[in-house]
Amino acid sequence: MGWLVFGFVFWIGGWQLNAWLARRRPATPMIRFIVPVIFGVTLIVVWECAVRGLGVSKVLLPAPSDIGHALARSTAILWMDFVQTVIKGAMSGYILGCGSAVAVAIAVDRFDFLKRGLLPVGNFVAALPIIGMAPIMVMWFDFGWESKAAVVVVMVFFPMLVNTVQGLQDTGAMQRDLMRTYGASYWQTLLKLRLPAAMPFIFNGLKIASTLALIGAIVAEFFGSPVKGMGFRISTSVGQLAMDLVWAEIVVAAIAGSAFYGGVALVEKAMTFWHPSQRGRT
Repeated sequence: MGWLVFGFVFWIGGWQLNAWLARRRPATPMIRFIVPVIFGVTLIVVWECAVRGLGVSKVLLPAPSDIGHALARSTAILWMDFVQTVIKGAMSGYILGCGSAVAVAIAVDRFDFLKRGLLPVGNFVAALPIIGMAPIMVMWFDFGWESKAAVVVVMVFFPMLVNTVQGLQDTGAMQRDLMRTYGASYWQTLLKLRLPAAMPFIFNGLKIASTLALIGAIVAEFFGSPVKGMGFRISTSVGQLAMDLVWAEIVVAAIAGSAFYGGVALVEKAMTFWHPSQRGRT
């Protein structure tokens, strides 16, 4: 009972503190950083108290302290799985998929018949379920990280393609007419006008792809993997009822995905500072 009371009091205190900080003006960068930290700490403490106060089985839901112990004692395993899934599978597929999508988008923009033929096919492929594609890719590219990278390429290619094509079409007729008046060639117009104007759309696709890449790599490992990788570890640990290790893998995946997305967002802010969507942000 004491755990539940403490959790309730801590939740009320965190709520009141966050409400007080939210009312402060101006909202400084420090306040915008502290508010989600307080919310996260409050959630973890309430989780710990609820699990211990209600006597929830570790198989159903381990406490954050148990997950922390699993993180501490399984550092080597978690790092090995991180390298296999994130660095080799997700990152390589992300770079290949997004890079090839931008190149194909330029060709689609240049040749109208590709736009009419390829984009509908792309929409069809993008709708295919990963659960159906992953086993096929594993059969084609074996059980190593290459098959996971192939799944990631399929997942990120068409969202990136659609966003880039839309961005290349975002320039106005007056802007393109002005470039023609200056005697600019197609490639000069592309490099100096259309690609810079398309950057917000390109980065939107990159951010979407950053989340899809990690999901694709982890799910693909459920259908065949060497004896390492986040998906492999989650699958085998569930069978062994080692749920603390499963949640430790989930924590590592969440941190990696958040850092990946945040890194792309920081690069976007640095490269598109001139765009109206970035004005007023600090």
